[in-house]
Amino acid sequence: MSHTPHELAEEFPQHADKIHALKTTDAHFARLFEAYHDVNRAVHRAESGVDPVDDFTDQKMRKERLALKDEIATILSK
Repeated sequence: MSHTPHELAEEFPQHADKIHALKTTDAHFARLFEAYHDVNRAVHRAESGVDPVDDFTDQKMRKERLALKDEIATILSK
């Protein structure tokens, strides 16, 4: 495990301006952004031992984060 937060601005640095614009103009994107941020924070807290979770919960959170990231990437690529 990397213990590195996977912030969207770091994951998609080439789209930083687009991410900011979409957060303020697209309600669906804003919800996806917030959901990603919430689950990403939970994964990072689990990785760093602040809020330990069992393996099932860890995998569930990681899959959710990946699904959100994929949906966000699809929107950014348009």
